[in-house]
This record gives sequence, C-alpha cells and structure tokens, in this order.
Amino acid sequence: MPLGFHCIVLHAHLPYIRHPEYESFLEENWLFEAITETYIPLLLMLARLQAAGHKRCLTLSLSPTLMSMLRDPFLQQRYLSHMDKLRLLAEQEIQRTNNDEVFAPLAGLYQDRLEEVVQVFDQQYDRDLISAFAHFYNEDVLELITCAGTHGFLPLLKTETAAVRAQLQVGAHTFKSMIGSSPKGVWLPECGYYRGLEAIVEEAGFGYFFVDSHGILNATPKPYYGLSAPLVCPNGVAAFGRDPDSSRQVWSRDEGYPGDLNYRDFYRDIGFDLDFDYIKPYILDGRTRIQTGLKYYRITGPEAQKEPYDPARAKEVVASHAEDFVRRSRRAIETHGRRTTPAPLIVSPYDAELFGHWWFEGPEWLEAVISRMAEQPDLVALTTPSAYLEEHRQLQSASPSASSWGDGGYNAFWLNPGNDWVYPYLHDAARRMSALVKQHSDVKPGTLRYRALQQAARSLLLAQASDWAFIMRSGTSQEYAYNRTRDHLARFNYLENAVHKGPIDERRLQALEIMDQLFPDIPPQVFA
Repeated sequence: MPLGFHCIVLHAHLPYIRHPEYESFLEENWLFEAITETYIPLLLMLARLQAAGHKRCLTLSLSPTLMSMLRDPFLQQRYLSHMDKLRLLAEQEIQRTNNDEVFAPLAGLYQDRLEEVVQVFDQQYDRDLISAFAHFYNEDVLELITCAGTHGFLPLLKTETAAVRAQLQVGAHTFKSMIGSSPKGVWLPECGYYRGLEAIVEEAGFGYFFVDSHGILNATPKPYYGLSAPLVCPNGVAAFGRDPDSSRQVWSRDEGYPGDLNYRDFYRDIGFDLDFDYIKPYILDGRTRIQTGLKYYRITGPEAQKEPYDPARAKEVVASHAEDFVRRSRRAIETHGRRTTPAPLIVSPYDAELFGHWWFEGPEWLEAVISRMAEQPDLVALTTPSAYLEEHRQLQSASPSASSWGDGGYNAFWLNPGNDWVYPYLHDAARRMSALVKQHSDVKPGTLRYRALQQAARSLLLAQASDWAFIMRSGTSQEYAYNRTRDHLARFNYLENAVHKGPIDERRLQALEIMDQLFPDIPPQVFA
C-alpha cells in the first residue's frame, strides 16, 4: 500500500467551430493546432506508457463539442489540407536554413514532427482520434470522462434548471454514443459548482466531479482531511478538490515550469517573423498572418534579445522539472503520515491544451512525471478518481461550497460588464425552450417539427457555451464571440417561431443542420 496517491487530470475542450460556408476560417485553426501539438503528442505518449506496462496514468476529460469536431469528416479533411500547407512550409524552411548551423536542425525537427503527426492521424488512427483515446481507456492506461454538452457555465444557467439538466445529459449521452460506455465522472465547465448541482449530476449518471480548492475547504461541515481526500455529497456523488501547490507549479506565471527561459517561446513564430511574401502561400487566406507552429527561439527576454531554442538543453530541464514535481508530491504526501483511511490524495487538474500547444515540452514533462512516479509506487502511486473511490468507500459526507477555478474563484470572469448582456437572453430562451418542448410533447421523431425542435435545442446549447463569455472578457476574437452568441440566439428564435406558427422551411432547417453537425440524435425532451 503506497503512502498516498496522485491523480493527474487533463481537461480537453474547444468550442464548436465549423464553417463550411467559408473556404478557410481562422478560428478552425484552434482545433488544428490542438490536434498537431496536443492530442497526437498525448496519444504517442500513451502508446509508450502502455508499452512500458503503466496503468491508470491519468484522467482525460473530452468535451462533447471537441469529440464532435474530432469525428467530423469535413473537419478531418480540412485538417489534412491545413497540414499539407504546413508540410510545404517545412520543406521551404529546410531549404532556407540549409546553411544555418543553428536553425537548420530546428527546421528538420519540425519537418519530422509534421510528417509523424500526419502519419499517426491519417494512417495509424484512420483520422479517428476518439477511438484512439478509447483504446487506452479500455486498456486501463487512462480514465476518460466528459463535460457538459457545450461547456455551459452552469452556475450562471441555474435560474433555469432545465438548461443545466440538458447540458449534463447531452454530455453523458454524447460520451456514451462515441466511447461505447457511460462516463463515470464529469468535468464541470470551469469547475463551476453551486449547492445542489450534485442532484442533477447524479441524475445524468455521473458519480463524481471536480471543484476548485475553496469548494472543498469551505464545505459544510468542514472537511476533516482538507484537500487530501474527496468528499461525498449527501446524495453519494463524490467531489474532488484541486491541489493549489501542484497547480501553481505548472500554471503560475512566476513560479510555473513552463516559464523557464530554456523552454521554447510560444509567441515567436515564423508566421510573424518572416517576410510576408515568403510566408503568404502557407498562411490562412494569403492575407492574415497566423501562428504556424514553427518557432525557433526560447524564452529569454525581450523580443530583440531572444536566443535560439536548444532542444537538448530543454530536455535536460524537463527531466529536472519532472524530478522536482515528483519530489514535491512525495513530500506533500509524507506530511499526512501513514494514513490509510482514507489514503492521502493529491488532485492536479490542468487544461490539456497547455501540454504541447502552449508548453511545447509539456507532453515530454508529463511522461517523465508518470514514469518517475512508477519507479517507487510504494511512496506515491498514480491513480484515477474511479480507482480511488473503489478502494476508499469510507469518505466524509459534506456539501461543497460554490466555486470555480476562474480568476477570483467564483463567477466574475463569466459575468462582468463585458458579457453580462447575454444572460437575460439565455435565461429567457431556456424558459421558452422548456415551454416549447412541453407544448409539442406529442411530436414524433423524424418529422419536420421534431427536427426543428432538435435544431432549436442545438442552437440554444451552442449559445450557452462558456467560451463566448470568456472570449468577450479576455479580449481575443471578441467580435467572433459576439456574433456566435447572437447568431445562435437568432436561429433559436426563428425555429421557435416556425414550430409554433409554421410553416417550417425544410431547406432552411437543413442548412442549419448542416452547419451544426453535432448531437445528431439529441432528444428535445432534455429541456422539458
């Protein structure tokens, strides 16, 4: 029996972005970058860990919108077209840097990586990354869970319980339809929790969820073991709390590992550095400079002072940081002594896209941490939430407090003067959707009216995505976030009117269905 356990959780999510009406679309690149820099590197890591005999290495949450995009043939083909451009650019970079002793090896590194990514995506996994992750889930290398349907921020949707219920039930249903089994736990979007939410979590079939540190520390009654053990809500659903120390080691701008000066700089990219005429054929539309992923500098200071990236030196730092993380984990567990009931637990949740995309060396660091943990399993053993709950059935019953992992710890990032205008519309639309479904409860599946109700549900769920409020607040792609919110609400209004008053224009409905190809069999009754 180890002294304690460590649970690493990655949350993989992107908003639903699909624009067949355009030849190319900037925000679709968010998905393409994540596939290249995060998801496939994670799959390669999982394959190596499985080959080495590792089990229960980590927990991965796949949001329903992300799963829908990864399974979309249209987006899969667009991704390969995107990669064709990048591979041509890499070939050009091989030629351009041919006589440069510093940059030529880096150009070669990127060319090799891009070739490997395309081979893994197109050949090894036949473009189906969901099945690839499901394989490692079935082999007990990791635990897969999911999220609310479109990542709606539930504490700000709770005025209409039907909206919260719909988000969670659509999430559970989408996971089961794609993975083949029901998810055991759920990632509450932004770790947003409010008292009583556990009842709707249980109703959707989930057995556990995550909250930020203060959600556990401010629980009622006070948690006897603090953050070192999960709590069980009065209805039996477990709540796991985020460990602030291990989070700070990775997230903190000042203390976190990714800020080390030897790691690759995210912002210095040849898409912005090189002459426009040279880069023009390989960027989005021949007009807009974008990140290409080909970056030659390390984090060393102001732009003019940055030094070339040294992969060998970065690898040494990765090893050092992995050792430090494991050492800190063991030290934290040792402070609890030889406690067995329940055994001490550290929960470290992170955004998956940090690993590889924002932090180039992140997957390598994560693999090193997992491998080093396994070297001394009698000290600290890696686990998953389900495995821990199976071994520790005697847990304190308490009610977590309201919380989120956003700035300030509550709702302020998603409710502020930059985005507060949207919530009256979302609440009103949810009320009207519930009334619409109840009024047309006799409608038969497959009919035009049923399809219109399904599309109304999709439009409302997409309008509720927390991403739009986040973008409005963070200041990037704000106009896109405004337009997406308005468009989905406008589509909902049109569909509601068509269902009520008729006639339903089938061609217009079909156009909306083509644009929003997710949740194909969503039952409108989830809003009842």
